[in-house]
Amino acid sequence: MTDPDLAALRERADNGSAEAADELIELATERGDIDELRRLSDRGNATATDQLIELAGERGDADELRRLADRGNSDAADQLIELATERGDRDELRRLSDTGNATATDQLIELATELDDLDELRRLAGAGNTTAAEVLSELIAE
Repeated sequence: MTDPDLAALRERADNGSAEAADELIELATERGDIDELRRLSDRGNATATDQLIELAGERGDADELRRLADRGNSDAADQLIELATERGDRDELRRLSDTGNATATDQLIELATELDDLDELRRLAGAGNTTAAEVLSELIAE
C-alpha cells in the first residue's frame, strides 16, 4: 500500500468508516505497526486495543502493556502480569499488587514462595493478605 493510499485509508477511518478502520487495523497488525494500533486504540477502537495488547504481549513490551493497564484495561493488566511472572519481575508484580490487583498479588506470593523471600511475604502479610501470612507461617515452620 502506498503512502497516499494509507493516508486516504486513515482519513476514511478518522471520519467514521468502520470498514476503513478494520482494514487499517488489519494492515497495522500484519505490519506489526504498534504506533498505528496505539493511535486507533487511543481513539476508542476496541479491536485496535485488542490487537495492540496481543502485539505488545508477543513483543514483551511491558511499557505499552503498563500504559494500557494503568488506563484500566484488564486484558492488558493480565498480559502484563503474565509477562512479569515469566520474567520474575517482582517490582512490576508488586506495583500491580499494590494497586489492588489480586492476580498480581497471587503471582507475587507464588514467586516469593519459590524464592524463599520472607521479607516480601511479611510485607504482604502485614498489608493484610491472609494467603501470604499462611505461606509465611509454613515457611518459617520448615
